[in-house]
Amino acid sequence: MQFPGPAKPPTGIVFDSAMDKIDDALALALLHGFDGRDEARIAAIGISNPNLSAAQFCDAVRIFYAGAAGAGSARGLPVGLAQGRSAGASAMLSAPVRATVVKSINDTAEVTTVIRNALTAQYDRNAAVVLSGPATDLAKLLDAYGAKDLIAHKVKVLSMAAGAFPDGPPEPNIRANIAAARRVFAEWPTPIVAAGYEIGTALPFPAASIEQDFAWSATHPIADAYRAYRPMPYDAPTWAMAALLYAVRPKENYFRLSEPGTVTVLDDGRTQFRASAEGMHRYLILDPDRKESIIRTYTEIASAKPVERKKKLAAK
Repeated sequence: MQFPGPAKPPTGIVFDSAMDKIDDALALALLHGFDGRDEARIAAIGISNPNLSAAQFCDAVRIFYAGAAGAGSARGLPVGLAQGRSAGASAMLSAPVRATVVKSINDTAEVTTVIRNALTAQYDRNAAVVLSGPATDLAKLLDAYGAKDLIAHKVKVLSMAAGAFPDGPPEPNIRANIAAARRVFAEWPTPIVAAGYEIGTALPFPAASIEQDFAWSATHPIADAYRAYRPMPYDAPTWAMAALLYAVRPKENYFRLSEPGTVTVLDDGRTQFRASAEGMHRYLILDPDRKESIIRTYTEIASAKPVERKKKLAAK
């Protein structure tokens, strides 16, 4: 008689971002929201920006959510931080940092090592990589011994907040490292889905949600970061949130998908899509009828109060 093995866990999300724009912070909140609902697991956090403040911010957000869920502030997975000279803390990053175990770069880890180790621990085809920022870290990962084979076995999709489609102007995340973006599109061994610039600008995160939905905590780090990023009120674009939403809920049909094809990165940072049946690239297309539903999902999941762990276990 055969007995079923342990159930496959939710998709493990590797989130690699520059963490220098408010939509990166909102996507981090969305990721913690999905993790708290057991719809996804945070497998790794990588920061392509060599800014210690960004690592401290991510760790402070982790501690906040862990505390709100009754799990204390035990040290979690290390934050991967790009090597280089650390820039000074921006208002968005420094305002919410009240508790963090990241005191120096010695409390972080090299990004590609963090990502590779995280992928090694995933079930086959049960990980998704979400990129919001330059492709620097993923291009370096491709150089690691055996990395392409590891990615092909562990990752089901790379969801990128990058480009402008079908033939838009240069986009900041691509332009930040054109060579790295070109290499990732050319060599990444799994399907790639791009959330273009046009998607993020068409789905603004409402400032009213910051004041209303996040009010359950007077010291919410995401709300504090949002207020510090720009004078309130303002609605923020959601490039990174779109890429993350697709990675976690690809079957919910929030977006339409382009036909398969190939994305080429031009010398000026533009992305050029050419349809082909054998292509492994697609880009998201907004269905106007789903706009309100998407924004509502953003606000509900990103602002949700974590469920206490003991209550979660009792419900199972």
